[in-house]
Amino acid sequence: MINTLCSLLLLSVLGAQPVEDLTVLDGGRQNAPRWIDWNDPGLMMVHHLNDLTRACLATREAEIGNLKSAEAWEKRQAKVRRTLDQILGPWPARSPLNPRVTGTLQKDGYRVEKIVFESMPNFHVTGAIFIPEGHTGRGPAILDVIGHSTQAFRRDIYQNVILNLVHKGFVVFTIDPLGQGERLQYFDPQRGKSSVGSSTKEHSHAGVQCFLTGRSLARYFTWDGIRAIDYLSTRPEVDPARIGVTGLSGGGTQTSYIGAVDPRVLAAAPTGFITSTSRLLGSIGPQDAEQVFYHGPLLGIDHADLLEVRAPKPTLQVTTTRDFFSIQGARETAAEVRQAFDILGHPEHFDQIEDDFEHGFTKKNNEATYAFFQKSLDLPGSAQENAYPFLSEAELTVTETGQISTSLQSETVFSINRQEAMPLLKKLDDSRQALSEHLPRAVREAEQLSGYRKPEPTIAPVFRGQYQREGYHVEKWGVPGEGQTIIPTLVFAPDQPTARPAIIYVHDKGKTTDAAAGGTIEELVRSGYVVAAPDLLGYGETTYRSTQGHAPVQPFFNALMSGRSVAGINAGDAVRVLKFLQDRDDVKSDEIGAVAFGDVAPALLHAAAFEQEIRWLVLVDSLLDYQSIVMHKDYDVNANSLVAGALSAYDLPDLLASITPRRVALLQPRNHLRTAAVKAEINASLDFVEQHAKDKLRVETEERDVKELIQWCVKP
Repeated sequence: MINTLCSLLLLSVLGAQPVEDLTVLDGGRQNAPRWIDWNDPGLMMVHHLNDLTRACLATREAEIGNLKSAEAWEKRQAKVRRTLDQILGPWPARSPLNPRVTGTLQKDGYRVEKIVFESMPNFHVTGAIFIPEGHTGRGPAILDVIGHSTQAFRRDIYQNVILNLVHKGFVVFTIDPLGQGERLQYFDPQRGKSSVGSSTKEHSHAGVQCFLTGRSLARYFTWDGIRAIDYLSTRPEVDPARIGVTGLSGGGTQTSYIGAVDPRVLAAAPTGFITSTSRLLGSIGPQDAEQVFYHGPLLGIDHADLLEVRAPKPTLQVTTTRDFFSIQGARETAAEVRQAFDILGHPEHFDQIEDDFEHGFTKKNNEATYAFFQKSLDLPGSAQENAYPFLSEAELTVTETGQISTSLQSETVFSINRQEAMPLLKKLDDSRQALSEHLPRAVREAEQLSGYRKPEPTIAPVFRGQYQREGYHVEKWGVPGEGQTIIPTLVFAPDQPTARPAIIYVHDKGKTTDAAAGGTIEELVRSGYVVAAPDLLGYGETTYRSTQGHAPVQPFFNALMSGRSVAGINAGDAVRVLKFLQDRDDVKSDEIGAVAFGDVAPALLHAAAFEQEIRWLVLVDSLLDYQSIVMHKDYDVNANSLVAGALSAYDLPDLLASITPRRVALLQPRNHLRTAAVKAEINASLDFVEQHAKDKLRVETEERDVKELIQWCVKP
């Protein structure tokens, strides 16, 4: 009996259909990956983006290596200043500061004035100025800028530095950074907190909106600091010729920027930020938006430039050996910066101090910072750090409600960026009045801004095996992508070898979506198509694997530093899949269309605009346009579908219009909140497209079968 059961079980196993493993790269196999070259696809995208940025940095490194004289370094400094103005500009006008003192505190050894001023019209900055007791005449002042903390300058670790400096005789002015303290940009009065989350999320949420218009959020942080120095210079207690800036972490970022662009900063001590872009990419990756320069490495800017451009003014680079900002990068940067100060004749004006600690302040580093300012700003005294009583958060609250949005109805980065986007959008609308000229120009600009690179012939695709299904088979391919990347691709092909039309079927949830037996892809195959389902870079098997809190926006930030975009790279890879299909004997090379779903759909739209051989296009749940993200305070979008700077020259509807007379179908397009766009939103975005495309564009707002839309696209 037992033998009979065993025999039946064996026959059952031998006759059973194999369990299909439709992965191509084998990334999740910890013990024995079957394809060593591709065993970590979750980092494939970031490795490629890092390579692109490092190629830009290599050009810069070669230029730095040729700087052997003071004259050469001075020319480099002038170039860096112009480039920083280009990246951070255009600078706003110096409007009236309209400063107000909202309260005064008298403490042992100093007094505090709580200040609010306007760095731009109705764009309020909250802060506090600490003035030493018995201070007479004009003396040195420190602008203390703050890192990522909800409390901002009210947090104890920041107060410790402020109080030590003021007790040593310095006037200290400290301000709330954007998205922190009393300057939450997305404050929700009902919940009493930010609607988007932590300070880093506030920064990146606003930063994405800025990048779409071709501007950097760093501009706002830097300008706030410049205007804070404007305010300091009006104070009778301050000698404008003896101003220093310091700050930790995000404050180190601000210190580096302000010290690089404002010549009034005599002494700068950035703490816990300076490393090198290459080491940053190789460790924690790009951080939140204000720490990312629009096209920075592409234009030859690295961390070292922010210090070298100051030479020979006194500069102290403050670091810790176990910081998440790479100490190796910090040391390499310091070595390069020393060369600049040496050749420019003042090696004693630059130093790097480090302590064995994690990310943060240490007593050793703080005392080195105090001593640096005492020497550089000519205020001798003891550098010993002492403990002083901290002020409460309530004592240091500047506005009546504790938030500028509710106390002062202040402008926000969003509202200013939206206002500054209006001329760009008007220029687009005006250009659309002559579509025959506008559309070819928009496509050219889209190629340039997205960083699209027309695919060149490359190595042969790698066949990874196949599964047989009833009447057709599923092939697994590694299609060569851009650089060293691979596009994991499934090909569903009828068993009969006759040449057929083909479909590129791209889903933001991955290539196996709709790939099961009996699913949509099988139905298309049985209708006579060869279907290729790729995982474009960042999707499916190559979804970015990161534990970093900035992971959702890191690839977007990384790509824009080198003048590229994930969407543009994805568009190139979609064309590579097209070429792969065209090389197959079972595919009619002139009858290939594409279907794209969700977040990856804008990339396919770019691809179809750039490549005429994509004969038709169906977009499902696709973002309607980029404009709406900039025009609405709240949005929910995958940044990998965006192109930095796009709104300076085009939007997604322009690409739609450019595809005609080829057919395009949109099924339930999505608005800025990822919800189904209503008729009014669709009309506002696509009115000129519908007039131009006429019967070549179909927009469906209700549920429809994708196959129905494909049939419409291919009909004569």
